[in-house]
Amino acid sequence: MTTDISKEKSKKIKVLIGDDSDDYGKKCATALREAGFFCIVRPKDGNSIMEAVRDEAPDVAVIDLWMPKLDAVEIMRKLRKSGQSGTIFIVATPCDSEFAIKQAMAEGARYCMVKPFDYSVLGDRIKELMGYEVAGAGDISYNINTAVTAGNQDIDIVVTEMIHMLGVPAHIKGYHYLRAAIIYSIRDPQMLESVTKIMYPTVAKDFGTTPSRVERAIRHAIEIAWDRGDVETLNSFFGYTVNTGKGKPTNSEFIALVTDRIKLRYRQFA
Repeated sequence: MTTDISKEKSKKIKVLIGDDSDDYGKKCATALREAGFFCIVRPKDGNSIMEAVRDEAPDVAVIDLWMPKLDAVEIMRKLRKSGQSGTIFIVATPCDSEFAIKQAMAEGARYCMVKPFDYSVLGDRIKELMGYEVAGAGDISYNINTAVTAGNQDIDIVVTEMIHMLGVPAHIKGYHYLRAAIIYSIRDPQMLESVTKIMYPTVAKDFGTTPSRVERAIRHAIEIAWDRGDVETLNSFFGYTVNTGKGKPTNSEFIALVTDRIKLRYRQFA
């Protein structure tokens, strides 16, 4: 299996979207259907979703953390106690709350996503959780056996999610270089101590290019994120360490802040 998954095979993945609103649930279902998934949509109501999981037996359920009547934690807990735990749960939350995410993961969620998120990213996460290998041009290919498990996110997935949240376009070279630089920094803190002499050459070697091109491409990617990304998301993410109205962070600042954020949120990477 290489970069793409056939539409026919993806149709076998049955996805329950626990939200029938026009601004989120229906758009999410439409995007996943276009990608080849079979989707069913139910109201954002804990009891309705519980009933749908029991009756429809979806492969994957994408539900909000907080809902009327029953929240995601209660749904997963009840289903587990009743022996109906075959559905994989992806939990969506409107805020980046470490406590809430840990609670959801502890009760059985296989993945958590912070709203708003890219529906194509959601599709990739579903495929990964179902055991497929997913890789894009320039991406590092990985298998579900080493990727997302309850309470143990793979570095590649976490970094990719955060870069998407910050508004870095996936089609530019700087996206791939930045992603690799952050992953290297998480695994080896010394990278941040010598960005020019160690980090850029290391990333350049991986992609068959030069350190100066890596530096320029990462700079370009950060500038795009800062100019076109959502200001509230950027400020929320960086905790106002770097103010979006007072200039862009340097390459090393950006990489260091994202690296620290991931290490604080996901202790297994520290």
